Amino acid sequence: MTAPSSEGKLLEEALFEVKRVIVGQDRMVERMFTAILARGHCLLEGVPGVAKTLAAKTLAQVAGGHFARLQFTPDLVPSDITGTRIYRPSQEAFDIEPGPVMANVVLADEINRAPAKVQSALLEVMGEHQVSIGGTTLSVPEPFLVLATQNPIESEGVYQLPEAQRDRFLLKVEIAAPSESEELAILYRMSVDPPRPRRVLTPQGLIALQRSADEVFVHHAVAEYAVRLVVATRELAGPGSRVAHGAGPRATLGLVAAARALALLRGRGYVLPDDMRDLAHEVIAHRLVLSFDALADGITAGEIVDEVLAAVEQPRISPRQAAEEAAA
Repeated sequence: MTAPSSEGKLLEEALFEVKRVIVGQDRMVERMFTAILARGHCLLEGVPGVAKTLAAKTLAQVAGGHFARLQFTPDLVPSDITGTRIYRPSQEAFDIEPGPVMANVVLADEINRAPAKVQSALLEVMGEHQVSIGGTTLSVPEPFLVLATQNPIESEGVYQLPEAQRDRFLLKVEIAAPSESEELAILYRMSVDPPRPRRVLTPQGLIALQRSADEVFVHHAVAEYAVRLVVATRELAGPGSRVAHGAGPRATLGLVAAARALALLRGRGYVLPDDMRDLAHEVIAHRLVLSFDALADGITAGEIVDEVLAAVEQPRISPRQAAEEAAA
């Protein structure tokens, strides 16, 4: 099975339209498209000024959906994002006023600045795709993507996401600062007349692409490889280990769903083991809970994922793959 050429060209056009605005950060842009095709949500972590907000807004403009930015602050309450009931004196009744979360692409900027109850309210919407206000349930528009950002350089006045809540995000993407050449390109491109993205997709077309991603073929050996990668993190956990808790079954489901989306984005109708390897850090690392000894030694979750990738043998599902590995 191969991805239809029209879908591949459409996704490629949308991808490059975002890149026409965003300088560098190819991995972040690719992962954002992967998340929305896989019906997941994405957590972006990086220092200020690396285009996290601009990338989210550009994605919404290219996808043709409604965009909402929520600036999280310590005084935020759940109704500020989900909505509330408003009394209308002329009608002598309450009306439902939906919150800004009712959008196709929601940017939760600096999510770790809001208290736990606000974070939980947003995560409930992410999981259920609906909000409940005064006994009335409202469904969010589809497709629905939450891009949450957090700043890793501040520790005061922030509320870190608990481990169980980080698990709700399909991907966590760590964004590096631009190189010298990329920063010069940013200066030339954004300083005077920044480029404006054009609409390439529609919400209905994006839903069709999500269904196409569901149909991407996953070989049994590749599915088994995903399971072995995730189970390997749980086998590392135990007394005296560097891993207190490994990744759960949601990581396995997320790894396969993200790999299907990435394969479609790369113009294929089937998943390769390399797709799993490319996504392992973004899908698995933020779901690991390290022990105090590991944190004291400066060990990162990414290093644990590297060890797992090196220990779990990659399946060979095609003669060409075996030939390439032999040549290497």
